[in-house]
Amino acid sequence: MSAAPASARNDKTDVVAAAMRVLADSGLPGLSMRRIADEIDVQVSALYWHFPNKQALLAAVSAQIVGAGSAPPEVDAIAQALRDRLLAHRDGAEIVSSSLALGLLELPARAALVSAARDMGLDAAAADVAADTIVHYVIGYTFHEQQRLHAAVVGAADASVDLVPEGLDDRAGDFDAGLAMIIAGVRATASVSGR
Repeated sequence: MSAAPASARNDKTDVVAAAMRVLADSGLPGLSMRRIADEIDVQVSALYWHFPNKQALLAAVSAQIVGAGSAPPEVDAIAQALRDRLLAHRDGAEIVSSSLALGLLELPARAALVSAARDMGLDAAAADVAADTIVHYVIGYTFHEQQRLHAAVVGAADASVDLVPEGLDDRAGDFDAGLAMIIAGVRATASVSGR
C-alpha cells in the first residue's frame, strides 16, 4: 500500500507552521511559496489546496503572529502586548500591516482596544477611531524598529546611531511616551464627550 500524497499529509496548520519557520529563518523577503513547499516537502501547487493565494497564506501567518489569546483590560497593556507579539516574529509588523490593509485579518487587539475605549467613556464611533489610531501607532512604530534592526544586522545602517529623541533614555521609553500621548488624547476626548 502506498503512502498518502504529501499534500494529504499536511493541513493548513502544517503549512502555516512551515511558513512561520521560513519567516524566522529568512524574513519576509525569503518567504516564498517555493521555500514553504520545500520546508514540508511538497510541490508548490499543493499549498494552493489550503490557500487560494500567497496573501491568504500571509493572512494566516499574521493571525498566528498576533494570536487569539485574551487581552488585558488597559489600553496601554493591550498596545504593549501587541507590540511584543509583533517584535517576537521577524518582520511581524510588516506582515500584519499588509494583512490589515487588505482587510484579511481581524486583529484581536483592536477589538480589545475598542472595548477599553468604550470603558473610558467614548461612544462607538470614537472608540473605533481610538482603536485604529493606537493599532496604527503600534504597528508603525514596531515596523520602524524591525527595519532598523534588520538594516543594522545586514550592515546597511550603523546600529550605534541613536534614534531616540533627546531626553528619553531608550527606545522603549520613546514608544511608551508616544503611547501615553495618544492615551491622554483618548482620555481628553472621553472627558469632553462625557460632559
